[in-house]
Amino acid sequence: MNVSFPVLMGVYMTSVVTLSCPSCLVTNRVARERLEAAPKCGRCGQALFQGLPMALDQAGFDRVLANTEIPLVVDFWAQWCGPCKMMAPVFERAAAELEPGCRLVKVDTEAAPALAQRYQIRSIPTLMLFSGGREIARQSGAMDFSTLIRWVRTHL
Repeated sequence: MNVSFPVLMGVYMTSVVTLSCPSCLVTNRVARERLEAAPKCGRCGQALFQGLPMALDQAGFDRVLANTEIPLVVDFWAQWCGPCKMMAPVFERAAAELEPGCRLVKVDTEAAPALAQRYQIRSIPTLMLFSGGREIARQSGAMDFSTLIRWVRTHL
């Protein structure tokens, strides 16, 4: 039997995506067609999509960025920032709307200053959209819900 390289036992290799568990950060492999079927983590058993943004420190961010094949929307924020506080419920609501098409992540720039420096965050909130581990879009300033959803979908 002659099997082409991208096919292994009838499953296309591109039909499986990797993503980090929001609870334990372990990397999971999930069939793309099962992303909307409430998949659970193979290690801790928690839902891989919880409809909430993941709050990450630098190590967690680096791990999730490297091990998540769906797009990431990252909110760089700080506790003292008024516009960040106003945007927090909007970002949370957006997570419920956009998952499992993408993963939403929050990074506190005060707790992870090296990340803020690496990505040259000059004002907050700053939203960045990553795909394939690379930045594909950036927007500074608070957004309302419909503007945020439109911004993400426009760039994907």
